[in-house]
Amino acid sequence: MRNVPAQADPRPPAHDVVVLGVTASDAHAVANQLIAHHLRAEGYTVINLGACTPVSEFARAVREHPGVLAVLIGSLNGHAHHDLRDLPAARAAGDLPCPVVLGGNLSVGSRKDPSALDRLRRLGVDHILTDLDQLLPLLRELARRAAQPHLPDAA
Repeated sequence: MRNVPAQADPRPPAHDVVVLGVTASDAHAVANQLIAHHLRAEGYTVINLGACTPVSEFARAVREHPGVLAVLIGSLNGHAHHDLRDLPAARAAGDLPCPVVLGGNLSVGSRKDPSALDRLRRLGVDHILTDLDQLLPLLRELARRAAQPHLPDAA
């Protein structure tokens, strides 16, 4: 009889799982795929919902993968505020209990109004990234905090 190794738990640790997608009206898929590839290369399990993802789909993915480290949302067309208008209701219902991270081109026009970021935070976005280089350090910090639940979330 062969010695069969015990099966590893098929579900990765929660602090390694992220849900990734692009806002509902945004069909820009290339950056999404590149970010997914990069995160996988760094050891993350990526639930990639792709482009044109409504808030309800992010919420469904989080329900299907309890303990998700973060929801990562990209926007390149500048309509993030409109596309995330359902975020407050989803957060209030407890459908998105993990941090919501938003990055990309977050408002329309070449002149960016700083109040646009405040409006996104009021919708329930926890972290707004202005540079992709900020993503991995943020995820590491979120994982550290998830492993020590008594610590408050870093803003």
